[in-house]
Amino acid sequence: MSLQTAEQFEENEQYDQAYEEYKKLYERNPKDLSLLERLGHISMLLDNKEQAAEYYSKILEADATNTLAYEQLMDIYVTTDKYKYYIYRGNMHAVEHKFEHAINDYKKAVNCALEDKDMLSARFVLGTLYEQEGNNLKAIDEYLKVIEHNDTHEDVYLRLANLYLKEKALPSAVDALERAIKTGFDTINIKEQLADLYLRNGNPEKALEVTSDELTKVKCLLDMDRKSYAFEKLEKMEGQYNHIPQFHSLKAQYYYMNKEYDKAVECVNEFENLEKNSPLIYQMRALIYEEKKDDFNAHLNWGKYNLVRGNKDIAINEYLNAYQLKNDDLAILNTLAVLLEESGDKNQAMEFYEKISKIDENNKKSLQKLAEFRESIGDYKTAAEYLLKLYHLDKRNAATLRKLGTTYEKLRNKSAAIECYEKYLEIGKGNPDYSKIQHKLEKLNNTEMQEEEGFIDKIMKWFNKD
Repeated sequence: MSLQTAEQFEENEQYDQAYEEYKKLYERNPKDLSLLERLGHISMLLDNKEQAAEYYSKILEADATNTLAYEQLMDIYVTTDKYKYYIYRGNMHAVEHKFEHAINDYKKAVNCALEDKDMLSARFVLGTLYEQEGNNLKAIDEYLKVIEHNDTHEDVYLRLANLYLKEKALPSAVDALERAIKTGFDTINIKEQLADLYLRNGNPEKALEVTSDELTKVKCLLDMDRKSYAFEKLEKMEGQYNHIPQFHSLKAQYYYMNKEYDKAVECVNEFENLEKNSPLIYQMRALIYEEKKDDFNAHLNWGKYNLVRGNKDIAINEYLNAYQLKNDDLAILNTLAVLLEESGDKNQAMEFYEKISKIDENNKKSLQKLAEFRESIGDYKTAAEYLLKLYHLDKRNAATLRKLGTTYEKLRNKSAAIECYEKYLEIGKGNPDYSKIQHKLEKLNNTEMQEEEGFIDKIMKWFNKD
């Protein structure tokens, strides 16, 4: 028994013997997909399409992206089973990320289905394809058609609820999960999701009826303003739930409602230790600082909250409000500079980089940004001044010296450019543009340039600083 023997039988068109040899090899190596392909191919040659379909289906079980298997299955079913043909064609198009074609295939599969279970299966996949395309309303339509039948699954209701939330239709999301429970899907997963939706919809009483989660029960009690009872439960849960972030957020909510703001902040800090960079951290802090009349920290935390949620314009506005109250906070200045630059407002961003460089004269990033900006608008003289400051902070930075040299060339300051390039060659050995700078230096030494009066002295003074 060997692969060579099987291949020889196949080459001699002794397909029955080849099939038996490949089958024995496959039984010894059931994970070898190439053997499955050979078995499928030989089965097709022997006109045993049903057997071939089994082998190609096994390939897809192990590798759902195998387009050859899809193509072979399509060939098998093109004239005998249109439903399966369109299903496999749709799956192949989905694997190839051709979702529009996949959707059309699954629509045809729905029309070709002879049994309800096949039709429902095709509609469910059609819904997921619409989701992937971002067409939530059409996905909702397909899922609604699926749940009209008894033979469905709780996942369909959960998907429906999620899509309604994306479409900002919270009451419809609630209806979907209530319908799931009436249909018999009164599972923990459905109930907890429904409890969460009740809380979002401002109905903690109903949430308390369906939830079995102790933390959710505490949240319900707090939202119902039953603070004492909620706190009793929190105290009993202290040892067992200390490692869960939500436990600390609920304690923070209790202390906030009880106007014990310092304790609330401590609980938020505990929450942050367990769940980094959650928007809830900054939201809770902002609300607490608002009550404490600490406008600076309130605006700062609303800024962080909106930044984490991706609302950059609102975040910038909150940071600007914080800046108005404290204009020398380097963290705020840096954040504003970066956010304004990312939003395309380079001029205002540079104003903040300028403020940073005045407060922190050793801030390299601000000097780099200012030099690049000045160079981009053709203000080479100011760009050189920023680069000189950078050079003084790090005299071993070859990139700064190269930029200085280029800038002085544009300013027609031959001596300064030569000085920069000579210093670059002293420290820049091994850099990819080393020979290029050597060439520049040779060319400069043989070129006449009219130097700007007085500026060269300033440059040399910088170079000679200790």
